[in-house]
Amino acid sequence: MKNILIPTDFSTNAVNAIEFALELFKCERVHFYFMYAYADELYEISHDKEDDYFKQQKKKIIQVSNKKLSELISRIQREKHNPKHQFEKISVFESLVDGVNDFVNKKDIDLVIMGTKGQTADKKITFGSHTVQVFKYVKCPVMAIPNNYEFVQPKKILFPSDYMIPYKRRELKLLDTIAYRFKSEVHSLYISDFEDLSHRQTDNQLFLKGSLPNARLSFNRTEVKNKGVAIMEYANENNMDLLVMVNSRHSFLEDLLYRSTVDQIALNPVIPFLVLQNLPR
Repeated sequence: MKNILIPTDFSTNAVNAIEFALELFKCERVHFYFMYAYADELYEISHDKEDDYFKQQKKKIIQVSNKKLSELISRIQREKHNPKHQFEKISVFESLVDGVNDFVNKKDIDLVIMGTKGQTADKKITFGSHTVQVFKYVKCPVMAIPNNYEFVQPKKILFPSDYMIPYKRRELKLLDTIAYRFKSEVHSLYISDFEDLSHRQTDNQLFLKGSLPNARLSFNRTEVKNKGVAIMEYANENNMDLLVMVNSRHSFLEDLLYRSTVDQIALNPVIPFLVLQNLPR
């Protein structure tokens, strides 16, 4: 059974991410955890207030969030009944990133799924500020669902890589599971002016091939240009349904996520974006 965590702020985008997750894993046994992290909300309304007011507001938020989470689960069980799915609600007095990270470690979560823009997201930021922070700091795979994206089966999956970093078998198993479920093509895209690979790159490419036995895997190359633009051009030209990248120290994705202003990110997918973590867990 998979353990999947879905943070929610009860926005339309957050609900859309939940519906996407239910469809993506419709045929698998999954324990879904719906989390509301309310520390930021509480501090915003209780700033410079007395302790009694703080405690009252905290109690109120917990009651409201638990009620909304219960209603959400009841609606799902009523409208999308699936005996393979179990649901649990969690309200945590933490920031979103801390709450997600702590819960990932506590329950050995396999995947976090979230919308790209919630009620409090800064619309100037490409992925939504909360999503970027989760990409950067949460040490398990994270899938972001674009605003208003309607579920389609991920028949074509784009996996850009420079083959310079070793992959984690557990992370690739998730990708292989998705590819097997939907009989997907996985396009491994190498952005380089040269076809030849180093011994290290060749070894990592072979490991990738061996770890995706159920994927219809192909290796493709495009010439060097702005990498974000190259990825999205390939995705658009080949009608990709899912973008997958690996985040690790000194990776291309990390360079994008750690820029001084996230507004500069050229990578702005309009398809679901799965970030596999190659970080210590």
